[in-house]
Amino acid sequence: MFIFEVKRFIIVIIGAIFNALALNFFLIEANVYASGFTGVAQMMSSIFQDFLNIDLSTGILLFLLNIPVAILGWLKVGKGFTVYSAISVAVTTFFLETIPLMNLADDILLNAVFGGILAGIGVGITLKWGASTGGMDIIAMVLSRLKDRPIGIYFLILNSLIIFLAGWLYEPEKALYTLVTLYVTTRVIDAIHTRHEKLTAMIITSKGDALTKAIHSTMVRGITSVPAKGVFSNEAREMLMIVITRYELYDLQQIIKEVDPNAFANIVQTTGIFGFFRKDDEKL
Repeated sequence: MFIFEVKRFIIVIIGAIFNALALNFFLIEANVYASGFTGVAQMMSSIFQDFLNIDLSTGILLFLLNIPVAILGWLKVGKGFTVYSAISVAVTTFFLETIPLMNLADDILLNAVFGGILAGIGVGITLKWGASTGGMDIIAMVLSRLKDRPIGIYFLILNSLIIFLAGWLYEPEKALYTLVTLYVTTRVIDAIHTRHEKLTAMIITSKGDALTKAIHSTMVRGITSVPAKGVFSNEAREMLMIVITRYELYDLQQIIKEVDPNAFANIVQTTGIFGFFRKDDEKL
């Protein structure tokens, strides 16, 4: 468990670095806006500087915007998820303030595309390891859990306001390049973080009751129990079969390791489901 938490912490740090590099190396200097609250922070920083002559950095605004959303994540998504999301926001803010602004390419399209790729990698790997980069990630995660649809769709919908403001306050061309960045970001996120995919877990365990209770305490999923016996050991076992989303795989792995480290789990991709598949909002 400790090793996994260390790995997740490292991934969160790496994701934050990718986000900071996307902004400071490609997007900010090109006046192209990133997705989510990062883009909102960029937009607010530009408005304060260009229209009000107030110098507020993107990093500080990003940190302030994430305070109320962190409360939402704590209540609706999970404490561990929110804690790591807060770490991601804090580290991103730190690197935004310490990494110097650079203009690696004069072509605005290159800035839009490569900025979107780096931002998508940063968000995608962070989400895949059970955390987020804060802000819009948490809002999109809540909506994705309710509707069980690809999280990138919600990023594209929720970011429409950024595109509108970019075109209204500045040149319409900026809105088009911002749209390119958001599209690239969402495609990369969905390629890395495929929460909408279903997986079937077949778990061979000698602690079926304890494992079932532990799974049900974390996720609302139906579990089928099948008697099993080891051919070599001739010992009685139990096979638990459960269909989950890709997002829940990390939590399931941690539960199995805590309850029965000797359990054997086979995870296969599920191409289709017929019948009832409980969603997170149906447990209310």
